[in-house]
Amino acid sequence: MKAVLSDVPSRNTAGYFNQLEGRPMSRAAGCGESLSGADGTMPRMDLAHPLDGLDAVPWAASSHAYGSAEDVPDLLRALTGTDVAAADEALSELYGSVLHQGTVYAASAEAVPFLARIAAAGHRTADVLGLLGGMAESEDEYEVAPGGVRAAVAEQLVLLLPLLADAEPDVRRTAAWAVSNTRVPDTVLPALRSCWAEETEPAVRAEVLAGTARLDPQWGAAEAVSVLDPSQPAVVRLAALFACLDAGAPWNESLHATMLSLLPADSLRSDFDLERGEPLAAVVETLLGRDHGPAREAAFALVDAALRDSRAEVRAEGAWAADRACMLSRSAPQQLVESLRAAAVDDKAVVDMASLLGRLAQAAEPAADVLAPLAGRNLDREDEHADRALAALVLVAPEQAAPLLAAGLGRRPRALDAATGPWDAESAAFPFDRELLDAVRSRLSRPAALSGNEPWQLTSLLAGWGAEAAAALPELCAAVPHIPGQATRALASVAADCAPADRDMAVTALRAAAQRDVLPAAKALYDLTDDSEPLLRCLEQELGRGGRDLRDAARTAAVLGSRGAALAPLLRGALSDPDKGTTPALDTDTALAEALWRVTGDPEPVVAVLASVFDRAAQSQWTRWLVARAARATAFLGPAGRPLTARLEAALDDPVQAPAAALALVAVADPAALDHAALASAALASAESDADPAGACDALEALGGAALTDDHLRRLAVLADGDARVVRSGVENRIIRQDEAFRDRARALLTMFRDTAAS
Repeated sequence: MKAVLSDVPSRNTAGYFNQLEGRPMSRAAGCGESLSGADGTMPRMDLAHPLDGLDAVPWAASSHAYGSAEDVPDLLRALTGTDVAAADEALSELYGSVLHQGTVYAASAEAVPFLARIAAAGHRTADVLGLLGGMAESEDEYEVAPGGVRAAVAEQLVLLLPLLADAEPDVRRTAAWAVSNTRVPDTVLPALRSCWAEETEPAVRAEVLAGTARLDPQWGAAEAVSVLDPSQPAVVRLAALFACLDAGAPWNESLHATMLSLLPADSLRSDFDLERGEPLAAVVETLLGRDHGPAREAAFALVDAALRDSRAEVRAEGAWAADRACMLSRSAPQQLVESLRAAAVDDKAVVDMASLLGRLAQAAEPAADVLAPLAGRNLDREDEHADRALAALVLVAPEQAAPLLAAGLGRRPRALDAATGPWDAESAAFPFDRELLDAVRSRLSRPAALSGNEPWQLTSLLAGWGAEAAAALPELCAAVPHIPGQATRALASVAADCAPADRDMAVTALRAAAQRDVLPAAKALYDLTDDSEPLLRCLEQELGRGGRDLRDAARTAAVLGSRGAALAPLLRGALSDPDKGTTPALDTDTALAEALWRVTGDPEPVVAVLASVFDRAAQSQWTRWLVARAARATAFLGPAGRPLTARLEAALDDPVQAPAAALALVAVADPAALDHAALASAALASAESDADPAGACDALEALGGAALTDDHLRRLAVLADGDARVVRSGVENRIIRQDEAFRDRARALLTMFRDTAAS
């Protein structure tokens, strides 16, 4: 929810209340119906003093997003003052504290009565209504009773409902949205229906219809049908279309034609419903959410029509909708790639859709021909648009992109990042190309001239090529003094399978760097030669001085196994204070515990450390993933980790933690005491909620097919073969790739489990 700022306070609200005060109110009153007291009369309120009682609230004992709420009284006072700039700042601060990124707190509920009076008294009425509506809408509640803030707003309907009759359209519009979010249909619906019958301002009518549909979807859809006609204002027709969708009405030709007739619809977006900030994309998302063939085809037909429209602004909205569709539907890329190709009518269109084509990777290969001309432009100088196109081509058609990247290396940072950044566990390394190897060698021959991420990117390319990049060993060796961390890691990968002379060259360079106590060099030397002494010396120094690199040092120490036994005192000494619960401290302690286990094999101190991590991490929702990491570390202990069983079982209720907890329980608990079917259910639920799909696969594999019932197999089949993407969140340019990797893994598990059952 964002603030809708207005410098003009409501003119007539206070007067309206003065007229109503003490008057009997009928429940059948029209637009702006208020709530009556128990005796049928309006409660008396002094709106001239909306902050009465402010200092009686123990604000310091309440909290918001930034801790103590002791600053709230001053913000509320500024909001009612005459200093416009101070009021603007106060409103912004309140959005940041009592409705922080959509989250509400105990102080939010405390502030509601004062905010409602401020709005009713005519101080920044629309703005304050927007804040109240956002708090009522929120379901992200922190240290406050579920629904408590919404209930606090609902208690103020006596003040808020009359604002539906305000002289200012923006106040009426915001009031309609705010009161509908209180979810009190018996009270709010009669007022909204009366407003629908009387309101003439299109933007207000649209919000009244949306609010009514929010509380009574079927009534809203029935009314919506009457205003889909092209003679009605566009903003009302769009609200009507969403009312039909929200009620689950079948998508038909009339709705299809209505949506297309509203394009471009960007100007019709609501200030309040941010999830529908791009109307066409929101319609497509809703249709795809129905997850059946006809609705999917309807969604793709809308996107196709928009992408093939003659108007650039409509094609742009089509591209946004295509992006949303591809992030939600596994069949969307194949269905829409030709439509995207058709929309690439000029360089601007290519640039606008380049990121999406890159995320689709080789599924977008039919569109490579629209990327290539722009990608190959001006390779001898910097060109941001050409760089964006080449970055997409790198992912869509890497073999075609390689010579272009070679020719533009040093002038195409996005493309170089695309060639190195995405080639992770879900992808193969960027294909080897001789021209590109020569270009990388040329850049590395001047290591002092490299800047930004280029040292890591260039060496990552070489590392991915392994022995094929052996010709670059002289440049890598020479670069070690300048970029030791990056060059030494690449040396280990490139030299691992090289000829003896090349391998000796790398070892000589690494040994020299290790003698200068360069830890990555010592680790690379150990990987190549099994010589642990330089690595032990470097780790002793790193662990001894502590600092932010402790976690990485601990993970490196774990690689040594029993050879690192001498490091045990330093590992124990690096553990954090048991009272310290910061994320870095807990994460580092987990790594230290795992290292201690691997180098000593003594479970007692390791179990104690992990128990402490579990207990400290469980105290906050922000450290849930640390419990999962501690559970994975526990799995390495095997039966020696059995004292942690109760903590692992407690983590099964959290979808983020459940896969790691199930994996650990299989490793550490008494098999006879385990409910394998329940563990499988917890892992599947985690994948189904997009909490930890990859971890769910690990857990299911560890459990084995015997743990899965027929219903489990059915659920796994939906995850593996359904159209809806399972991975829907994370780093944007990795979501599709991660989902495809998950689908491949889930299909492999399903095949394995079925084969096991059949044998």
